[in-house]
Amino acid sequence: MTAPPDPILYSFRRCPYAMRARLAMAISGTRCELREVALRSKPGAMLAASPKGTVPVLVLPDGAVIDESLDIMRWALAARDPEQWLARDDAALIALTETRFKPDLDRYKYPERYAVDPHDYREGGVAFLREIDARLEAGGQLCGRARGLADAAIIPFVRQFAAVDQAWFDTLPLPRLHAWLSDHLTSDLFNTIMVRMRPWSPGDVPTFLPMGRPATQGSGPVGARPRSAALILETASKLPADWI
Repeated sequence: MTAPPDPILYSFRRCPYAMRARLAMAISGTRCELREVALRSKPGAMLAASPKGTVPVLVLPDGAVIDESLDIMRWALAARDPEQWLARDDAALIALTETRFKPDLDRYKYPERYAVDPHDYREGGVAFLREIDARLEAGGQLCGRARGLADAAIIPFVRQFAAVDQAWFDTLPLPRLHAWLSDHLTSDLFNTIMVRMRPWSPGDVPTFLPMGRPATQGSGPVGARPRSAALILETASKLPADWI
């Protein structure tokens, strides 16, 4: 009997929403075909599955489509949740990230798009980050001492905010936030899902998302990267910079 096809995840490496999906798919050990999307030339197969044209898009073997990042995260973790991420969720905080922090982030990062002074919105973003810094005091992660869904859902946006002006960001007096962000961005899990890939084209040999592994006792907030993922990362590092 022929095995059913794997789920297909359309993604864009730097998109925070797509990072969410890849983090959950990887930590859950969900095998899926990963298709990197060139946003200037979105593949017809993706648009046929989700006409709104945004990533991530997960196409399941039965043809069902999930095209919201949080829904993809919860779908993957409902099947397998080795680190109990679903137990460390905070829907209200995630919603605040999207309705309060994300608008400030967009206007700070793309002021020409909105015809605004970016510094006004940078300060709004910092106000939110101060609250995150205070939240981290209790256990180092957003919902206690171990990473969870809330951390994975919010980290990509904080990463994007920091990258606008990294030198300035590094001077912010938010020690817990800096430690939290650094721990996640240097983790084996995050490095695994940030592999560089050529944009997908019909007929390409399938590329599969490297699967993460849960953290072991005493290993801290990061998990170990499987050898196969390390090999993919080594190969991917040789790609041209414009594919980063």
